[in-house]
Amino acid sequence: MPIKADLENIQIENKSFYYRIFDINNHVPNHKYQKWHYHPEIELVFISNGEGKRQVGLHLSNYRDGDLVLIGPNVPHTGFTDSFDKERKEVVIQFKENFLGNSLSKVFEFKKIQKLLEMSKQGIVFFGKTKKNVGISMLGLQYESRFQKLITLLKILETLSDSKEYEILNNNKYFSKNIIENERINKVFNYVKQNYKDRVSIKEASELIHMTEPSFCRYFKKHTEKTFTEFVNEYRINNALKLLAQTEIDIKNICYECGYNNFSHFNRLFKKTVKITPSDYRKKIMSSNDDIFL
Repeated sequence: MPIKADLENIQIENKSFYYRIFDINNHVPNHKYQKWHYHPEIELVFISNGEGKRQVGLHLSNYRDGDLVLIGPNVPHTGFTDSFDKERKEVVIQFKENFLGNSLSKVFEFKKIQKLLEMSKQGIVFFGKTKKNVGISMLGLQYESRFQKLITLLKILETLSDSKEYEILNNNKYFSKNIIENERINKVFNYVKQNYKDRVSIKEASELIHMTEPSFCRYFKKHTEKTFTEFVNEYRINNALKLLAQTEIDIKNICYECGYNNFSHFNRLFKKTVKITPSDYRKKIMSSNDDIFL
């Protein structure tokens, strides 16, 4: 049975925000929040190196060479780091929207930060010099006093609010102020996540949230701006991208591993989505550092 997004309880006591570094010596294998989860706190995650998958709201994509993601309150997501090595660290900062009391809305100098935190409700990924410089600041927090940590966090948020090096991950329609309103979509997402390697059907998805198939199709398109079939194909192709980039699995086996039972059909969908064939994609990954993930 598909499960709903889990609520993560974050303990922020006697401080303004939660801060932790995970690395090869300090992490919990198979951490439960690799699962689909949410929390009322805003989350900023920096991954210093390596490849992985982003699953933020309805956005599905892969990253290379680390990542920097800002996730707003109650936005469902999964963990970003599957494994660690000597070069890979994950820095997590979590804080409530009102971590400065009423200052964000009262102090003029905080207006840009307030706008940034509002945008974070759609999920934001940062790149370029912004990712590099903010990542350095986030790693450096471990050596600072509690007061200096707060000042540095404000500087980080100011840098992010000024940056042009970012991408919004989701459209506005998916996110409402009430997480319960999204629970139907969350159930559908989990259904796809758990069954994409095998059979995924509109009939089963619609029955899961107690809708007729026509009503479900209209509902899903309204809230995601894509059809259910498009969403399933996007999820499968993104998993194919990860396997092509990070494994040596034969392309035909990747086709079947991602839920396609027709290799020609898989090739056509892949080329339509990524603009090159799976074999050419793998060759380009092997010979280039260009980030061509979805």
